[in-house]
Amino acid sequence: MTLARTLKVAVPVPLRRLFDYSVPRGMDLPAPGCRVEVEFGRRNLIGIVWEQSTQEQAAEQASQKLKPIRRVLDAAPVMDPDLMQLCQRAADYYHHPIGDVLATALPTLLRQGQDAQVSGELFWCLTPRGQHAEVDALSRAPRQQQALSLLKEHPHGLAVPMLSALSVPRSALQALEKKGWAELREMAASESSSKQLLGELPLPPGIEQEAAIRALREANGFAPYLLDGITGSGKTEVYLQAMEPLLAAGKQILVLVPEIGLTPQTVRRFEKRFNVPVESLHSGMTDRERLHGWVRSRLGEARIILGTRSAIFTPMKSPAMIIVDEAHDSSLKQQEGLRYNARDLAVWRAHMLDIPVVLGSATPSLETLYLAEQGRYRHLRLRERAGDARPPTLKIEDCRELPGHTPLSPRSLKAIADTVNQQQQVLVFLNRRGYAPVIQCHDCGWQAECERCDSFLTWHKSIGRLICHHCTHERRVPAHCPKCGSSALTDAGSGTEKIAEQLQKAFPKHPVLRIDRDTTRRKGSLNAALAKAHSGEASILVGTQMLAKGHHFARLTLAIVLDADGGFLSADFRGPEHASQLILQVAGRTGREAHRGTVIIQSRHPDNTLLHTLLSGDYATIAARLLADRRMAGLPPFGHVALLRCESMKANECIELLDQLAVLPVDPRVQLLGPVPAPLERRQGRFRFQLLLRADLRAPLHGAIGQLLHVLDRHPLARRCRWSLDVDPVDML
Repeated sequence: MTLARTLKVAVPVPLRRLFDYSVPRGMDLPAPGCRVEVEFGRRNLIGIVWEQSTQEQAAEQASQKLKPIRRVLDAAPVMDPDLMQLCQRAADYYHHPIGDVLATALPTLLRQGQDAQVSGELFWCLTPRGQHAEVDALSRAPRQQQALSLLKEHPHGLAVPMLSALSVPRSALQALEKKGWAELREMAASESSSKQLLGELPLPPGIEQEAAIRALREANGFAPYLLDGITGSGKTEVYLQAMEPLLAAGKQILVLVPEIGLTPQTVRRFEKRFNVPVESLHSGMTDRERLHGWVRSRLGEARIILGTRSAIFTPMKSPAMIIVDEAHDSSLKQQEGLRYNARDLAVWRAHMLDIPVVLGSATPSLETLYLAEQGRYRHLRLRERAGDARPPTLKIEDCRELPGHTPLSPRSLKAIADTVNQQQQVLVFLNRRGYAPVIQCHDCGWQAECERCDSFLTWHKSIGRLICHHCTHERRVPAHCPKCGSSALTDAGSGTEKIAEQLQKAFPKHPVLRIDRDTTRRKGSLNAALAKAHSGEASILVGTQMLAKGHHFARLTLAIVLDADGGFLSADFRGPEHASQLILQVAGRTGREAHRGTVIIQSRHPDNTLLHTLLSGDYATIAARLLADRRMAGLPPFGHVALLRCESMKANECIELLDQLAVLPVDPRVQLLGPVPAPLERRQGRFRFQLLLRADLRAPLHGAIGQLLHVLDRHPLARRCRWSLDVDPVDML
């Protein structure tokens, strides 16, 4: 009896299921993990073969109703079994369509059907026109001039990682490409000319560092570690020395960092230490560069893979360790689409691969700390700063009497003056960009509000626009009050733009550098700004949380934290945890070398007990207090939560849909709380409501989620509303 061949294919559509397709006669049966082109509705899509099966020809009539696959794109699977297993677990845990999970995991060009092959390394080279171009012709474009000059010095081209290490922005290279002066080529990969693994000798470790290095080197099979080290304690040196024997054995290491801004400096440090190929993967790369890095990692050519959260889906031929730096950071959680946490996926993947995983942080998340306390993670502590550096001194500045239009207190300004006069560097931290968060009328009290969101428009003085930071709606700054016609318009509050302007006026002889999303939008601008900050060229740095993580500014000895109270007063139960972490991360940028650092925390609620606990700089004490509060409330890590969000142009549609879900007969061990309006009730013209699911155990929680989704998939209101599910949310707003 003949056999009918069918495949179960994961197709990138928002449906939580696999789809059956038949394999035409004469076509080889593709293996699981191969890409195939299939017809779905009226579209042709690229899917992944998930299973292959045969069935008796007695079911031939049913089989004939299946659509045939159009073509097979791969002779061998592009998805390794461990990655398929990781994607399946993510789809199950986050209750997300498996096809969409694969769309997250695969590079864009692979999803578009391009070949999963590369011939060598990517190099930027000069074209014949570029070889004859005059460097002086780019005097008004210094970054392009730098790039052209470097490429003229290297006629055979420069590898992409090398140009990144030299702080040559990709935007400058792409500008040369548009002029026809440079091009990106693939060249045969070459082995390092050095036979030595180490490019530089390791730093002598301290006692605590040595114990941590020894523990990581002795790890055998799956073993999760929490490397809990205060800022400046030398966690990166522990990573480097733990990696050394694994790289010597020809293995690969995956390193995750939360922000693109941390990638170049980390790449440089790894490339300086080890003579092995280092591949970086992040959203700032071109599709071709990402595919190239993905394939080189899969083939084992890239030995150290460094990337942001999506790099957790990078295939590896010989994996030996996964490291998650700044593992507490909320940037590791995807906030749309597949709402996964890369930290958790790193632990899952290490378990599947039977390799150690290291979660490094100066301020670990409460969930991670709790797992370490329970003995499920091995707790490695670094309590001392490396070398001669000492922990900073933290002080609270009582700002209750400070006028609203004066963001910096007199004592803070004096501390800045004293510091810059001693040729040291200052960081003024405010996690709010723009010039002022509110424009208002002095006569009638009118305030500029967003027409689409329940929020005020932020004034961006440099471009003369009012912008909503929630929906990006913008308009001109009015000359007169739209309500009463008065010209007495004033601003209230401060953003980084205003702080930088006032500081430059107060200290005209000392350069002020502002680093936030507004000043670093152009490609390469962030790297250029950070290079200027690290060089000490700027005496005063003003910035948002982009400056709070992972940076080592040698001369920075003073940090001032403005508006420190917001997180502690947040409606989000994680607010105090995130606020404490952020302040201590900012404090950690100071006093990294010989001079001791000082941190001034400006507060209008100086009696806050958590703020006073922060003064010791002991995060463990703060975490213990917050864990006690969480235990009483049954919140993570002592309970588990999921958030069902619903948005609609009509508020009653959201309320009706969530009301019906809230009364479903679910497991009594699960609480359905709500529906309630989201803290920002209207955003982008849509009303937002949410339903919180809470349970002491994960199993009943996920059972209840399954019941709700079963109803949602068939509910007529669900088609008129936009809804999303967030399991283990890190942002309740």
